[in-house]
Amino acid sequence: MKPVLRPLETRNSPRDLLFDFPRRLHAWCVWIAVKRAYANAVSDAHSVRHLKICGTTVRVPRYICALLIAAAGAYAPAHAADLMEIYREALEQDTLYSAARHAHEAAQEKLPQGRAGLLPTVTLGFVRRRQWIEVGNLSAAFPGIAGARPSDITIDNQSLTLTATQPIFRKENFAVYEQSKLQVAQADSQFIIAAQDLILRVAQAYFDILLAEVNLEAAEAQLKAIREQLEQAKRNFQVGTATIVDTHEAQARYDFIHSQEIAARNDLEIRKRALQQIIGRMPDYLRRPSSGDSADLLTLKYPTMQEWITVAEQNNLALKVQQSVYEIAKQDVERAKAGHYPTVDLVAIYSDQKGVGGTITGRPIDLTSKEIGVQVSFPIFQGFATQSRVREALATQERVFQDLNNTRRNNLLQVSQQYLNVTNGLAQVKALKQALVSSQSQVDSTRLGQEVGVRTEVDVLNAQHMFYTARRDLAQARYNFHMSRLRLKAEAGELDEEDLREVNKVLLR
Repeated sequence: MKPVLRPLETRNSPRDLLFDFPRRLHAWCVWIAVKRAYANAVSDAHSVRHLKICGTTVRVPRYICALLIAAAGAYAPAHAADLMEIYREALEQDTLYSAARHAHEAAQEKLPQGRAGLLPTVTLGFVRRRQWIEVGNLSAAFPGIAGARPSDITIDNQSLTLTATQPIFRKENFAVYEQSKLQVAQADSQFIIAAQDLILRVAQAYFDILLAEVNLEAAEAQLKAIREQLEQAKRNFQVGTATIVDTHEAQARYDFIHSQEIAARNDLEIRKRALQQIIGRMPDYLRRPSSGDSADLLTLKYPTMQEWITVAEQNNLALKVQQSVYEIAKQDVERAKAGHYPTVDLVAIYSDQKGVGGTITGRPIDLTSKEIGVQVSFPIFQGFATQSRVREALATQERVFQDLNNTRRNNLLQVSQQYLNVTNGLAQVKALKQALVSSQSQVDSTRLGQEVGVRTEVDVLNAQHMFYTARRDLAQARYNFHMSRLRLKAEAGELDEEDLREVNKVLLR
């Protein structure tokens, strides 16, 4: 029978099929191996292989060996993805980044739209119609003509008009063009922010999963150790070497750690779902960082906080976006003031008419006219609407200016915080490394003290708890350091894919 392939978590796009191809290929290979094993079972049912197990030679049919090999292949671990592989997948699958990319493409059209107000406009109009004119009885108008009644008149006329207008002075159009350039620059900064946000979200989701796995491993290891203590306490109570108090204490500790293990498993599942939201599929395996992960290998580009603040004031993308918003608000004021200015246009008209004047004279004529001139329009009074729009635009400009100052202060705060998190986080990683070594020594010495009778099982469990806590804290400090460093570069406007690649190399070193 063919193996049942696990369905894709997302829609069957070419990208999804590409990432699912290794799993499908692996399943088909297993099926082919099983099929060949059955074929061998039919054709070579009596052939055997000699396997040596624990010094004893065992006669095993060859088809059994093939089935064992196929079963082992079926349980082969899947490829573990590292941080860069997850990031490259997120570039294609993340919906927020895709939306930002399309928004950036749409914003690029603001520039030609704004420029259009400075370019000429040409319109072509064409009209064709037919007129029926009833002349009436001529005997009423001319008594000498008795019973004279001419036939009705039918006139066909048409007109072709070509109009070209070139703005010479329109203050509002100039302001709109300047706004379009600012909007494109704003969209560029916003798209870079979206790209940096994707890097941060991928890294955070990746580290959250790794930390949740560490917490689960610690809970499982503590649960195993306490289970052994509980069994030992029960045996000691049965033989009379311990009291029921020891058993109850071990049971209470076991139940408490068991609840923590359940919570850790649930947290790991939630963290995986968070990454699934970004890459569009449930992550199977993530590559674990090596034990030699040295956060101190990553140094800061600028050594002092003031240098980072100076760079952030020049390159921070959120600050650039808000600066563009302020400049756009200033152009809104100019657009509102344009209501007080005249407009000057160069107008050229070409008109070709046929069948004109037939309604009056009864004999249509053809006319062709060409016009060129300057059209000037002066606004005199618009019910105080222009003054109101100017006041509104000025108030909006002041509000945006205050938002700009708030963004600048917030950027200063974020740079300072992330710089301190990086520098102090590095010191914390070094301290926790030493704490982990000391905790391991404490566990070893406490076990030795238990063997000689100067330490109890509770002391051993407490030492183990401190060891696993130090291990968890060290992992969390490492990941926090990496995230703080990435956020610091993002606040300075310098975060890119290369920074994520450096973190990935350190994790796998």
